[in-house]
Amino acid sequence: MRHIITLLIMVLSCSVWAQGNYYQNALGLRDDSLKTALHDIIDNHNTFPYTSSGTDTWDILKDTDRDPNNSDNVILLYSGRSVDADQEYNNGAGWNREHVWTKSRGNFGTSQGAGTDAHHLRPCDISVNSVRGNRNFDDCASCVDVIDEGTDTGSDYDNVDWTFEPRDAVKGDVARMIFYMAVRYEGGGGDPDLELTDVLQPQGSTQPLHARMSTLLEWHRNDTVDNFEMNRNEVVYGYQGNRNPFVDHPELAEHLWGLLQQIHWNGQNTIGINEPEESTFTAFPNPTDDVVQWNEVAEMAQVFDLSGKLLITVERTDRISMSNAGIAAGTYVLVVHRAAGTKEINRIVYRP
Repeated sequence: MRHIITLLIMVLSCSVWAQGNYYQNALGLRDDSLKTALHDIIDNHNTFPYTSSGTDTWDILKDTDRDPNNSDNVILLYSGRSVDADQEYNNGAGWNREHVWTKSRGNFGTSQGAGTDAHHLRPCDISVNSVRGNRNFDDCASCVDVIDEGTDTGSDYDNVDWTFEPRDAVKGDVARMIFYMAVRYEGGGGDPDLELTDVLQPQGSTQPLHARMSTLLEWHRNDTVDNFEMNRNEVVYGYQGNRNPFVDHPELAEHLWGLLQQIHWNGQNTIGINEPEESTFTAFPNPTDDVVQWNEVAEMAQVFDLSGKLLITVERTDRISMSNAGIAAGTYVLVVHRAAGTKEINRIVYRP
């Protein structure tokens, strides 16, 4: 019961921290300046050893990934299975620690810092961890089921493209951990310089790159932050003294790599913010009761809700129907990809 009460308190406190001054120095910035400011905020965290007789990553994961329904257990990331937390490795019969940003991609191993950062370490079944290996994260094409204790986990892997696709319930969690690592570790002070890429990396590569960025953004949009993830962020913060910005402010991923690049971040937990002042592009009518138009044929147009979840995609058109997706009345974000390669962003009020 004590752990459940602690969980509730931590979840409730998350929104307070997110609205406080923790991210103050990043407000009003965009692009590389925003990334640098976020890095400076979460840099120089308290580090812990991978294994020791004192507090180490085993101890932290027992706390961060504790099963809210059974305080003696932890939940395995890719399997969703609840297991005895005290079964640390246990001669290969227990659970182990998965580096979500694969430690070989940057070659940082289990050294204190990137190798022991609890924001991307998660409990994992040993056989499943072996299957994941250093595969890229992507939607698999030649899918093979990941089996844990004789049960299909919902995760899949691909030996042709060397990819791993986690179960749907944690795809967004995985993306936000990868985003965190790409901002926290920028080189200097012995840290690796980790970067996202859309190019699938070969198995033997030790380049500090992780793919696939575009897929991770889609996972981030479709699997939004839940209470377990928010609580985990709070617990890691209690140990390390730093937070995952993409759990507190999911829209930051759009500002750095997605729909809102070149737009200043205002600290709001939505992507419904002001469009660039220099844009003369307009979508009409707005508000609309169904169809929204613009004055040129676009390569692609997309509608997102204010959390960044993709709802509609159309191609080679100058209009879009809001009613076709069966969405409710409200405010949405229309992103129009122009033939020239630029993006236009408009907030659309839908009143069916």
